[in-house]
Amino acid sequence: MCPMTKRERFLACAGFEQVDRPPRYAGFVPDMRERLAAHLNADPETYFDMDIGHGAPLMPPENYEPPDYSVYHPEYTVGQYGFTIDENGCGHLNHGFYHFTEYISPLRHATSLAEIEDYPVIDNADFSDRAMRAACEHAHAHGNFANVFVGHMYENAWQVRGYEPFLLDLLTQRDWAELLLDRFCDNNRRMAIAAAQAGYDCIATGDDVANQQAMMFHPDLWRDVMKPRWASVIEAARSIKPDIHVWYHSDGNIMDILDDLIEIGITILNPVQPECMDPIQIRKRYGKRLAFDGCIGTQSTFPFATPHAMSRTVLELAEQLDADHGGLALSPTHVLEPEVPMANIVAFFEACDALQTGI
Repeated sequence: MCPMTKRERFLACAGFEQVDRPPRYAGFVPDMRERLAAHLNADPETYFDMDIGHGAPLMPPENYEPPDYSVYHPEYTVGQYGFTIDENGCGHLNHGFYHFTEYISPLRHATSLAEIEDYPVIDNADFSDRAMRAACEHAHAHGNFANVFVGHMYENAWQVRGYEPFLLDLLTQRDWAELLLDRFCDNNRRMAIAAAQAGYDCIATGDDVANQQAMMFHPDLWRDVMKPRWASVIEAARSIKPDIHVWYHSDGNIMDILDDLIEIGITILNPVQPECMDPIQIRKRYGKRLAFDGCIGTQSTFPFATPHAMSRTVLELAEQLDADHGGLALSPTHVLEPEVPMANIVAFFEACDALQTGI
């Protein structure tokens, strides 16, 4: 039988149907990607024929001028000492250690609600879906699945406000926090609606809301503040395309909110970090209600295992989770950092491809 197309494989995996092999892919920090490409003498995505969906976001109109966020960083100059400003207005100081930067939050010194209200979060209401639709059509025409990231919510809000100030806002002046959350939520909802209208197979969402042991804040706070907003994003997309898959990312141990994520319509969980959560136990608890994407540790297996141990980890996990019948896309639990041996990356893909079922 002919191998599945990437779209057929993705949909079968997400729907817990038999696959010819589990989908698999990896992401890399820039330094790792450059060295791996030189080692392979090829682009890693092409060389390993990774199962990566494609899509495009809503795009600003021609002659669009973004806000001048430099006014929120008067003590810094763009380009000097590695200082940059991202699309949300957050400053980044590069201290010379690979891709890691220090966040400089533009609203870190805000003392009034008016300052939060006046902050120019980019509004995508007038953005075009032309590129989004074209990317979906191109993906489907080439046998690939169409997937687009609709945005963060909590992460964007705390990055703009500052981590500790935002958490304090949630507890002491929640209207400040909710104002920022609503602006990002509105953008995410418009992205999700446009993706559903364009026929996308999956929308990607998520926020890092946990550390290694537990949630960063009480689960009930997440349920009060974040859950209904994500629910509104998913409901808006599903009202247009009921079968659209929803991929959700959070590092760390989010066991406390897995029931809630399934309730609001999450179908694929990433990255199921094995240092924090046991994918076998989660599968036993939730069965076919939640597919996994990830599961191969970037804090453990990728940097520290031997190639043989990497192969054994992949094969044992696939067997334990019955990957032949879907529900498991294999990938590192985060982008791969410079310390990962290239032999382990090759061993990962070779082990994944050894799982071919021959259907």
